[in-house]
Amino acid sequence: MKVYLDNCCYNRPYDDQSQLRISLETQAKLQIQSMIRAKEIELVTSYVLLYENSRNPYESRQKAIRGFIRENTAAYIDIDRAAEVKALADKVIATGVKTADAHHVACAVLAESDYFLTTDDRLLKYKTDKLCMADPTEFIREWEVLKNETE
Repeated sequence: MKVYLDNCCYNRPYDDQSQLRISLETQAKLQIQSMIRAKEIELVTSYVLLYENSRNPYESRQKAIRGFIRENTAAYIDIDRAAEVKALADKVIATGVKTADAHHVACAVLAESDYFLTTDDRLLKYKTDKLCMADPTEFIREWEVLKNETE
């Protein structure tokens, strides 16, 4: 199973953990990272994600995220596919999704990801038959069901 995490997922552990939702999403995101490291699921990343991460004003966060991506990426959409990404992103933008988010979704689709993970409520409203849109906690719930069905 291939998953693409958008930038807000990577940054969730750095958010204020006093809100229950944020804390739960953080725990789920950290579990997903463990699953990626254990090769239970495959991480999909892209030049769009690396660019967005490079704009993170907190150098230590930027470095930690970049390191995780570098060490764990199973599939990568490179900038040489930018024209393809833009063409697909333009279709996603036409549905009301913001430009940067649309480019992430396009990369996930082009990499044939099974899941696109985000903590952005507005982006979670986007629907496509190409991949499942979920927040980290929803993904963990669905993963547990799939795991139990195959045992």
